[in-house]
Amino acid sequence: MGEKDCLMNRRKWCRMMLPILFTFHFSFLISSCEEAQEHTAAAIYDRDSVSMMVSYGVNTLISDSGVIKYKIVTERWDVNVIKQPSRWTFEKGVFFEQFDQNFHVEAYVQADTAWYFDQMKLWHLRGRVRIRNSNGLIYQSEELFWDGLKHELYSNVFSKVTTPERTLQGTYFRSDEQMRHYTVSNSKGSFMAEDMTGENKNQESTPADTAQQQVEPILRPQAQKHAKTSQ
Repeated sequence: MGEKDCLMNRRKWCRMMLPILFTFHFSFLISSCEEAQEHTAAAIYDRDSVSMMVSYGVNTLISDSGVIKYKIVTERWDVNVIKQPSRWTFEKGVFFEQFDQNFHVEAYVQADTAWYFDQMKLWHLRGRVRIRNSNGLIYQSEELFWDGLKHELYSNVFSKVTTPERTLQGTYFRSDEQMRHYTVSNSKGSFMAEDMTGENKNQESTPADTAQQQVEPILRPQAQKHAKTSQ
């Protein structure tokens, strides 16, 4: 076989192998691209932090048995049923009004921040907490818990209670939901003379709300348990 025949055979071999090599190289590129697509980035947000509902600029009326009884105003309302315990969060503050049957305002509640743990029926109000009831009582504190199961309010921080007759200040506060019967421990304040003697002389002169003074507060275990609830 001459040199010319060898050269022709090489050219034929190259023409045969070129498509095979091209196909192998193209298949390798495709498989490399497919492998790159398998590396998916993790989710940006943890599922535990995602709220079921986020509402802005809320100003709504709430009815009970067909009668409008409450009004709620807040800049932001988050509802998260995934976190444990599940909760409503009012990071931008909250304002409540309660109405009577004639749609007159009976009471209001406001706070800079609030959490409502729906399963526990527990409100946690924090930051410039203000409450006014139908009797004109005004409550002021930096933190307050409202237990819907026990129908009571309590606070373990400095609180101030002002009524038309007296002013009380103390480091522990406990009351019923209507704030008609309350206790202020480690308290100081001003009293009228009949507040100190009227109850002993004439039972009928006892005011609708009552206040007690104690040297050392007795903190309820339930109250301390709620106070440690993490946000």
